[in-house]
Amino acid sequence: MIASLHGEVIDIGLNTAVIECAGVGYAFTAAPQTLATLRRGERARVLTTLVVREDAMSLYGFTDASSREMFALLQSVSGLGPRLALAAQSVFDPAELATSIAGGDAKSLQRIPGVGKRMAERMIVDLRDKVGAYAAEPGPETPAPTVDSVVPEQVIEALVGLGFPERTAAATVATVSSENPGLDTAGTLRAALAHLGRG
Repeated sequence: MIASLHGEVIDIGLNTAVIECAGVGYAFTAAPQTLATLRRGERARVLTTLVVREDAMSLYGFTDASSREMFALLQSVSGLGPRLALAAQSVFDPAELATSIAGGDAKSLQRIPGVGKRMAERMIVDLRDKVGAYAAEPGPETPAPTVDSVVPEQVIEALVGLGFPERTAAATVATVSSENPGLDTAGTLRAALAHLGRG
């Protein structure tokens, strides 16, 4: 199993990045918050999980152990696969997910793209007794990128990748950016998702 990558970041895409380790480039999928911490041409370390399916082997990247563990825990819910688990982490950090699940807050969980009422309730039933440690001891915060690294187009692309129409995503990012000019990339994305969740 590939548990981590450490090397030069050679490419960053909409929802993927490539890190070169010992001459081999490893592509992995990650949440926008994780991708926002990477800089092309700089060295970085990400924790990873390899998901093996009959038709594919996919690598997923995380900035901390709590996020990686929550990713695995979410997939223990019937019908909740890697894509939905990653979408959940695009909206909430592990502590916030744990708080919503432990508190039985199905409405909050439905802010995750692709999660309806039935899936939210299933997450609560299956995970309520398993998330206590995450709510009590949230992982260390990922260092936020500098404010001048915020690129609205990247946030819009991330929202489109999560299933929102481009026009809606662009309008939401414009609104959030004007209301909160000091937010970094991850903060802008989180605020945009919260705004869309209220709609």
